[in-house]
Amino acid sequence: MITIRNIRKSFNKETVLNDISVDFDEGKTNLVIGQSGSGKTVLVKCIIGLFEVDEGEIFYHNRDIVRMTLRERQALRREMGKLFQGGALFDSLTVEENVRFPLDMFTSMTAGEKRKQVDFCLDHVRLDTAHKLFPAELSGGMQKRAAIARAIVQNPRYLFCDEPNSGLDPITAIVIDKLISEITHEFNMTTIINTHDMNSVMEIGEKVVFIHKGIKQWEGNSEGVLTSDNEYLNDFVFASNLTKKIKEKL
Repeated sequence: MITIRNIRKSFNKETVLNDISVDFDEGKTNLVIGQSGSGKTVLVKCIIGLFEVDEGEIFYHNRDIVRMTLRERQALRREMGKLFQGGALFDSLTVEENVRFPLDMFTSMTAGEKRKQVDFCLDHVRLDTAHKLFPAELSGGMQKRAAIARAIVQNPRYLFCDEPNSGLDPITAIVIDKLISEITHEFNMTTIINTHDMNSVMEIGEKVVFIHKGIKQWEGNSEGVLTSDNEYLNDFVFASNLTKKIKEKL
């Protein structure tokens, strides 16, 4: 579990996050949603420790990252897996080498142990025949799956995903959503997904936090998203003509 309490963050005296408190549940997919510029990306970067908060507390299972030393933060970051928006695979490395990269950098595992762990992760994302391929030889969905394998190769307790479905067609996006959900439940990770994809919200939104202009306006699950009476959430969810028609039928 990750618990944040009364987080405030400003840049150049402009408030970006205003007194946000949330419990992100272990073993569940926790989605942070909101318009561009709402503060959701800043919130996740504060949770990871890339930005220092002005006020508040951020607990990783009762360990406050705000008050940690640099060495303690470095140790905590080894418990984190990160899935970047574009996948961020190294073009010059094969899939196998990309997935193994964190093990090469941050562990003292033997070559055999690394190979076994890489095989395990690639099998979990259903890329067991792609070891020797390069990123350019993969489809967009396969690249995201390879990036997921790299994100979980160190057996993280916490998984952070930044717009995991960016650039994917709807069918492939659903595959990625379900894969992230499966991995979250199987390994009992605390997964936080930063997204504006309403398909993701409805598919895997076990917990959904809506941020509007730096304020947490709503918290619930995927079912509650469609029936909320929060004005700002409704404006966000039912922005398109398609979703407006769905609302009319509710």
